Amino acid sequence: MAYRPEGLKTGLDLEPETTPAAAGDRPAGAPAPAGIGLRGWVRWAWRQLTSMRVALLLLMLLAVAALPGSFFPQLPQDPSAVAQYRTDHPALAPWLERLGFFDVYAAPWFAAVYLLLFVSLIGCILPRVGAHLRALRAAPPRVPRRFERFPTRGERTTTASADEVRTAVLARLRGRYRTTASPEGISAERGYLRETGNIVFHLSLVGVLVAFGYGQLVSYRGQAIVVEGQGFANALVDYDSFTPGTLFDEDRLEPFSFTLDSFESEFTVDAQARDFTAHVTVTQPGGEVYTDEIKVNHPLRAGGANVYLSGNGYAPRITVRDADGELAFSQAVPFLPEDGVYTSRGVVKVPDVSEGLEQLGFSGYLLPTAVADPSGGLRSVHPQPGAPLLVLTAYAGDLGLDDGEPQNAYELDTEAMTQLVDADGAPLTLLLEPGQSVDLPDGQGTVTFEELPRFVALDLRHDPSLGLLLASAVLAMVGLAASLFVPRRRLWLRLESDADGRTVVRAAALARGEDPGLRADLDRVLDAVPRGAGEPAEPHPQEET
Repeated sequence: MAYRPEGLKTGLDLEPETTPAAAGDRPAGAPAPAGIGLRGWVRWAWRQLTSMRVALLLLMLLAVAALPGSFFPQLPQDPSAVAQYRTDHPALAPWLERLGFFDVYAAPWFAAVYLLLFVSLIGCILPRVGAHLRALRAAPPRVPRRFERFPTRGERTTTASADEVRTAVLARLRGRYRTTASPEGISAERGYLRETGNIVFHLSLVGVLVAFGYGQLVSYRGQAIVVEGQGFANALVDYDSFTPGTLFDEDRLEPFSFTLDSFESEFTVDAQARDFTAHVTVTQPGGEVYTDEIKVNHPLRAGGANVYLSGNGYAPRITVRDADGELAFSQAVPFLPEDGVYTSRGVVKVPDVSEGLEQLGFSGYLLPTAVADPSGGLRSVHPQPGAPLLVLTAYAGDLGLDDGEPQNAYELDTEAMTQLVDADGAPLTLLLEPGQSVDLPDGQGTVTFEELPRFVALDLRHDPSLGLLLASAVLAMVGLAASLFVPRRRLWLRLESDADGRTVVRAAALARGEDPGLRADLDRVLDAVPRGAGEPAEPHPQEET
């Protein structure tokens, strides 16, 4: 550890690490005395809030407060998972919702911790900025009277004059140290960038908090599923889910649209993903129509939003007709992948069947490359559509769509429905390849697997705070590096004459904390002492302790 000689406050005190206390203030963390009045209580509370200890506690508390966002599904990111959690935990979910655990970052208790940390950081930093600016304008401390107390010191003797020595030493220090010369000797100081980096780091943390809060107010985020050949327009009706910031007005959505022309995927032989590419045609008002690609970590930028590729799968186009051949349903239905070989689960709901017939529902799996396993079942062995097969179970009855309650598009409520059976009375299972049709029993019509287009799951984000967030993060890293690696040093040299008329240069150095380069730095300065005429070339011995 660095040695602090007694009686050398002027020469050794560096910038304060905490807010300097005004006369009459109590130290941070001390209990407030009784009978100090409202003003005293407010002042005491402010001293507690702006202490470094409380700032660190609030930072820790903020990290703990964010943990529920990892344990519970969040409504802005995954509303279907929240709905499923409510279904699976009907007793616990209402309490979690009241406490804000399904939208942690918008909860009042999270905002309270966030704002307290924000105020605490500002209260800690501003006094340090003032103290640092005053230190920058001040001259280096005067030369101490006694060098014997310093752990790092040295000495040179030369026949050169004191003026020659002073000029040479100041030239060596120039550019690396702030220096001042006086009749007592030379004072030099460096390393103010260390405290500057420390302040920049803490100010950058404030910048991160400001960017985060600003982004929560003016940003928006939405999700959409787009099938090959279909398009998307930046309007609320085209979003599957949309989460605006507190101050964002949906009418301010910048218009743009794009069409998913095709989707390409690459997999290895053992079904490991290599690349995904969505080819789109983009249209913006007042601009030319152009083509672009959306890849993983390569979003499409349009209308002030970034469009990220967050998922993909298959959307088999299914057609249902009634017994008279009238069209009841025909569209591509996204099936969600459940494993690495894209075994995908999906639901088809057919509410518009002929008058007098019950509504139809189908649930089952899509196997992109179907094979029969030894047990007699079916499974997929590769994500690419080598031998696609639809395996569906059919139901007839009431889908519950007329009840006015929202339903999960990927779940089929069969409570008011009956599973269809074949001629032998066994549960009906439909096996369909592309282009194949099957008849439903009891005159329910036909089901056709028309084709197998792909779909992409897109995440659209508009956040004007990202630039500020990036700049703050970079500055924080730069400031942290400066505060950790820039050495804080002070050097003093005293020039005296001995009985033979030679100039004796005595030097001492001190650093904040451990500094293995301090000895070498002092030697470099002493090496600048010029030798007089006739002096030997070899260096003089140095005093070390």
